[in-house]
Amino acid sequence: MELQFLDWMQTLHSHELDCLMVAVTSLGNGGILWISFAVLLLLHPKTRKAGLAVAASLVLELICCNLILKPLVARPRPFDINAEICLLISRPADYSFPSGHTGASFAAASALFFQKNRLWMPTVLLAALIAFSRMYLYVHYPSDVLAGALLGVMLGWLGSFCAGLLERLHHET
Repeated sequence: MELQFLDWMQTLHSHELDCLMVAVTSLGNGGILWISFAVLLLLHPKTRKAGLAVAASLVLELICCNLILKPLVARPRPFDINAEICLLISRPADYSFPSGHTGASFAAASALFFQKNRLWMPTVLLAALIAFSRMYLYVHYPSDVLAGALLGVMLGWLGSFCAGLLERLHHET
């Protein structure tokens, strides 16, 4: 059923949308956008706690998604199952479940939400767009994206919680 959904998504393709989705998905490559965003937040005293929450959530997401879940589940990517698909991006070399792009994006946006930082609104929209792009580009199943989003939200909360603990410890010293 998931492959049928991805195959249906292929009917949405146009030159303009292809270019947009390739650009959007590249924003999530290696988490560079979110790491850079965390660093920028860390540089300013008013947003330092939010930056710490984002950074912590990204580290947790990297560990849970890329180091534990992907190798443990070892799910082949959709393009490995349907070899007729012509990818618009380079073939990812790792496993499919969960979506790391989605996980990192939702971890960052959720960390901001739990920190009550108003930047969560545009970041959650970007996270959703990145998640959509992963299915549009046929590199993730919908369940990979859903799992990445749920994992990201949980780790965004945990990263925010850790940032609060670190702030309290810092004030006690």
